[in-house]
Amino acid sequence: MTKKELHELKDIILVKIKEIEDSFPYLTEETKAIEPSVSLGRLTRMEAISEKGVNEYVLAQNRQSLQKLNNALDRMEKGTYGMCMKCKQEIPIGRLRLVPEAVVCVNCSS
Repeated sequence: MTKKELHELKDIILVKIKEIEDSFPYLTEETKAIEPSVSLGRLTRMEAISEKGVNEYVLAQNRQSLQKLNNALDRMEKGTYGMCMKCKQEIPIGRLRLVPEAVVCVNCSS
């Protein structure tokens, strides 16, 4: 992998990290407990509880993605980024552009 490609991938990772971090305030607000004293109709309250559950799931997924992206940055610093952890071959640049946090190549992920 060239230095230019590595820099491109680092930029992709940093953009994804920023997008995830920007979503945290909204998702944190949307996952707060729904007060029983709030006057919502029965159906509306059920919808709100369902929506809260979806937002909790998205928040958890975003936290996990953030951790993986930060791990990718750590691997860049160590010089191990872009190498498959299973077969020790270089992960194709196309895969890393789509999934910059990838730790295995397509063949090993199957």
